[in-house]
Amino acid sequence: MPAFKKTSRAALALLMAAAGWSAVPAAAQAPAQPLAAGSGAAPQEEEGGRSALDAALFYQLLVGEMELRAGNAGSAFEILLDGARKTGDERLYRRATEVALQSRAGDQALAAAQAWRTAHPESADAHRYVVQLLVALNRVPETLEPLRALLQLTPAAERPLALLLVPRYYSRAIDRAGAAAVIEKVVQPYVGSPATRTAALVAIGRGWQQAQDSQRALALAERAHRDDPSAEGPALLAMELIAEQPGAEVIVKGFLDKAATAHVMRLAYARALVSARRYPDAVAQLEQVTQAEPSMAAPWLSLGALRLELKRPREAQQALERYLALSQEQPAAPAVQIVQGEEMPGEGLTQAYLLLAQAAEEQRDFDAAQRWLDRIEGGAGSLSVQLRRASVLGQQGRVREARELLRALPGTTPDEIRSKLLAEAHLMRELRNWGESYRVLAQALAQFPKDVDLMYEQAMMAEKLGRFDEMERLLRQVIAQQPEHHHAYNALGYTLADRNIRLQEARALIVRALELAPNEPFILDSLGWVEYRLGRREEALALLQRAYQAQPDAEIAAHLGEVMWSLGRRDEAISVFREGRSRDAVNDVLKSTLARLKVDL
Repeated sequence: MPAFKKTSRAALALLMAAAGWSAVPAAAQAPAQPLAAGSGAAPQEEEGGRSALDAALFYQLLVGEMELRAGNAGSAFEILLDGARKTGDERLYRRATEVALQSRAGDQALAAAQAWRTAHPESADAHRYVVQLLVALNRVPETLEPLRALLQLTPAAERPLALLLVPRYYSRAIDRAGAAAVIEKVVQPYVGSPATRTAALVAIGRGWQQAQDSQRALALAERAHRDDPSAEGPALLAMELIAEQPGAEVIVKGFLDKAATAHVMRLAYARALVSARRYPDAVAQLEQVTQAEPSMAAPWLSLGALRLELKRPREAQQALERYLALSQEQPAAPAVQIVQGEEMPGEGLTQAYLLLAQAAEEQRDFDAAQRWLDRIEGGAGSLSVQLRRASVLGQQGRVREARELLRALPGTTPDEIRSKLLAEAHLMRELRNWGESYRVLAQALAQFPKDVDLMYEQAMMAEKLGRFDEMERLLRQVIAQQPEHHHAYNALGYTLADRNIRLQEARALIVRALELAPNEPFILDSLGWVEYRLGRREEALALLQRAYQAQPDAEIAAHLGEVMWSLGRRDEAISVFREGRSRDAVNDVLKSTLARLKVDL
């Protein structure tokens, strides 16, 4: 038998995903029939109860399965497909398709699925496989006809759900715009029916959202929301558009106003706000959920993490302790990943203990911080746990012990060595020992000279040490290696603006950073600061107010307060300065601003 023509590894993930994708819930699909022992597939019975499996065919299928187990996938595929064609058995077509998929033979899998669809034009599964395989093989225009047939085969009662799931078939398409055009062409007729209009509009909108045409996606979400303000689909689509299209939030709020008990949707909204770094707004949503459903554990963990991010450690502690109490009552309570960390057993509890230790540390209660860390099972070898322990030791002046703790962690692989060095550098940065942090980062870069993250971190320490030429060299090296590294553009632009030099160049760098990360509060802060340096104080004020509303950080407070001060709005400036100091009393930018302006709080 001829060998399979194998698909490239780049398409392997798509093909394997196609084998498992489903356009309708599992409960709505026909259950798989048991397969004959040893053969992997059993043909259907003929009329009158006689099996289509005669002795010769049974032997043929047995040989096919034996070939597969022996590693001869090409032979197995041809035997199984031949058996399917002889018997017309749908399960054999499915088996042949799956064998080809498992062997990364995309063209053969498609041929089997197309033969299956021809033999069983009423089979939704056959059409579904064909659509997904065509997408995986980058033949999107050819999906139009089988997708149209698949939707026509779907029972009317299930069609709205089937429409909503259509964009999933194309989520990994290379030609996203072409995929969106196919989705729109196939789905558009369903816009005319009241029963399917909302779902159809959302499906088309999601197709364009996947194609990164957020404006067109928003227009469709707005139409769908007007059609049915109580439908979740338009609101879910709008949530994914918030970062690029601020008008999308109107849809989300409109849905939540009419669905007061939609706590799952409110949690999804909070996650979208976190992604947009709008932490105060996310906190407000989580607080509504915890007030309405105080026995739900997961929102308390998220609320605690966000309050800690906003420098509200006492309130964070209250939320986290509530999470722990509920977790004891609900052992299976899931965690909501807000802070980045290692994957560990009991992840929700581990996150809570780490966050509680951080909250205690920020309140200078080091004994309590150690007690929380001691409750983490199996945490002795965890970098995140030991880094927190080291931070607690360092804050108490036990810096040598802290560094030895990190150095004692296992580290033999390149990733482990890098992580240990980076953790030590972060510890020294937290302790404001810029020179030692710089030295450790230099050691790390000597071992990993092309590591962009290490370059960026060392650039930040070079800036702290006043080595501005080196900082600029490192940041430009980061940009050269990773042209979409928005932090590097922002850091370089902000440093130029803060030194009041090359302001037009600084502004161009920051604008580029904002293009790469729209609405990022710290980039808005940088843009506001450079506008202030350029003498455009009203523009600066508007930008800094937006940044501070999204992220009430002490450094942003320093910039906003200074602009207010320069505009003669001194009472407002003092209020902002005080709020910033309450969040971070040791912030260097805020301290220097207050000293320079001679503001006595």
